[in-house]
Amino acid sequence: MARIGDAAPSRRVFVELREIGKHFGGVQALDGVSVTVEQGSVHAVIGENGAGKSTLGKILAGSLQPDAGEIVIDGEAVSFRSPREALASGIAAIAQELLVVPRLSVAENVFLGAEPRRAGWVRRGALRQRFDALAGEAGFTLPPDRPAGSLRTAEQQQIEILRALARDARLIVMDEPSGALSEPDTVRLHEIIRSLTQVGKSVLLVSHFLREVLELADTVTVLRDGKLVHTKPAAEETEATLIQAMLGRPLDAAFPAKPAHRPDAPLALSVRELSAPGVNRVSLEVREGEIVGLAGLIGSGRSELARAVFGADRRRDGEVELAGGRLPSAPMVSLRHGLAMIPESRKDQGLLLGRSVLENVTLSRLTDFSRLGVVNRRSERAAASQVLDRVAVKGGDYAAPVAALSGGNQQKVLFARMLLCGPRVLIADEPTRGVDVGAKRAIYDLLVGLAKDGMGVLLISSEVEEILGLAHRVLVMRRGRIVAELHGEEMTESAILGAAFSETANEPRAA
Repeated sequence: MARIGDAAPSRRVFVELREIGKHFGGVQALDGVSVTVEQGSVHAVIGENGAGKSTLGKILAGSLQPDAGEIVIDGEAVSFRSPREALASGIAAIAQELLVVPRLSVAENVFLGAEPRRAGWVRRGALRQRFDALAGEAGFTLPPDRPAGSLRTAEQQQIEILRALARDARLIVMDEPSGALSEPDTVRLHEIIRSLTQVGKSVLLVSHFLREVLELADTVTVLRDGKLVHTKPAAEETEATLIQAMLGRPLDAAFPAKPAHRPDAPLALSVRELSAPGVNRVSLEVREGEIVGLAGLIGSGRSELARAVFGADRRRDGEVELAGGRLPSAPMVSLRHGLAMIPESRKDQGLLLGRSVLENVTLSRLTDFSRLGVVNRRSERAAASQVLDRVAVKGGDYAAPVAALSGGNQQKVLFARMLLCGPRVLIADEPTRGVDVGAKRAIYDLLVGLAKDGMGVLLISSEVEEILGLAHRVLVMRRGRIVAELHGEEMTESAILGAAFSETANEPRAA
């Protein structure tokens, strides 16, 4: 493999996807899509959730087979029936859900299935030598003997990149690679992607982060409803043109107008001197019709605070009051009294992916639709349909598994479940993570609409623009404590980041 810093080879066509079509039941996921990927380039594929971009990447990587069209590599038509066959042709994939074997070492994961062996036994010395050489060429500093499961997400991602390079992959499909990464890890990933193209590797980048696409990509393909909108050089695009191409219309404003709010509105939620794992004596208030933004770096204690307030994590000290009544530390009690929560991870903490849309919506209020253990399906469906219509979930088959929905619609199902509980206060932890720009705007409109109806909202987000665009007030957390409260003109990106990053002498840490 050429070393980083060597002159990049001249561009030539490496892969062509010609008139690719794919059905899932009665749904046309891809309809005559053609894409050309050049050697040594980053080719981004974007679109709303459900546009077909991940399906296209899976077809190229051999995880799915197309119903129509063909794949051409180096001028020859190929047909992949598995990822192994795609890898044999130089194409590897790094999925959103990373595939490492937690108990195996880093080196064993990198060469999994391709270990140097003698008489059936793995040659440990040769394995280590190969790993050191490969990691050195790529510029990675991963610990070869550490269990892969003990590493951070960004490091596990590097394991998968090394695994692809160990098999001499010439094109790597990366599906939402920065979705779960911190800002420093994202910067490092971008450096890695650039270094790959410098040595002639190609990257098919599936991403909903438009800034990332414009920063990294040489070429951008836009999909909408399974069809090709256009393919253009990234240098000719802006965020506005990409959004218009994805949606078929301009997005007039990133955020809706903030609802009017009276500072003297009745108190909806009061937290006093709350301590819990990762939280140190936090006090805050949310009033009716108010959106309070909770900002801070990853690890600052934002999600820990949300879970402790809701009762999902045990509180060590302090009080939580809802409309004047004290809440014990129990999620079902919180829901019954009007405190609801959208968790940080819909897949790990929110949804039962194998169960139906209907079951996921009514999960928290199932006793309302049952008698003597028997569920009245008619009343259950009527109640669920009402809240699903309110949050505008696309797709009327509520008996289908929720896993079949796009990320944006899955998130809306969580909102529908919470609305069915009739909350007075909603804690929304990263409510737009992993959704496209169209679904983001729909969720923003929903949050603003709830506040207009008098609901108090505690909004947690890693996106400072999102906090500033929606919140009436901003609380900034660091090391498990609230270190700043910003109002009005004080609410700026620099003020939030300054409070999140600044250090003071002898600042206490959360236990």
